Amino acid sequence: MHIKFCGMRRQEDVEAAAGLGADMVGFVFHAASPRGCTPEQAAALSAPGLARVGVFVEQKEEEIDRIMATARLDVVQLHGRQETAACARRLGAERLWRVIWPQRYEDMASLQEALEREAPYCGAFLVDAGKGGGGSGRVLDWRALGRLRWPRPWWLAGGLGPDNVAEALRQCRPSGMDVNSGVEDAPGVKNREKMAAVVRAVRQATAEPLREEE
Repeated sequence: MHIKFCGMRRQEDVEAAAGLGADMVGFVFHAASPRGCTPEQAAALSAPGLARVGVFVEQKEEEIDRIMATARLDVVQLHGRQETAACARRLGAERLWRVIWPQRYEDMASLQEALEREAPYCGAFLVDAGKGGGGSGRVLDWRALGRLRWPRPWWLAGGLGPDNVAEALRQCRPSGMDVNSGVEDAPGVKNREKMAAVVRAVRQATAEPLREEE
């Protein structure tokens, strides 16, 4: 079970993620977001041993390419209406995550069709609550997600924190957990104790040991 902490803005938070055994950290390149950062700010945050994910909302191809190079990103997470197929051809599908909002679809059959349609052009899905954006703190119907046929690995987001990640895992068993607002004291300001509690809950729920670097 993989863990990603998103909305990173501070070096101490990135270091906490690494020390706790997370797999990825996310940087939001969207000026309207309270967790947004510039490519230069992200580049200055050292994340040894962690994959670096960039969150993009409506940026054009040239801007995505420039930010990827500057911020040293490993993965692109598309939240906007960017053409997934075009991005996949340019970057490689394995470097692209397509964000899916189940509440945009009238039923689970429509959602399943969307997953099958997008699968050839992405390496993974990130599933979030609401109908757009991210970091809302709202949760999804985890049990319903667990009944879908997932054609790619998928990451669960949406209102996850120390009190509910274990239950989310029990109900839908995603490939990874994407945690943001549920471990914050303020937007972009992570709480190390909450981060540690999330990692502990995930590892216990999946029978994996917690790295004792706290």
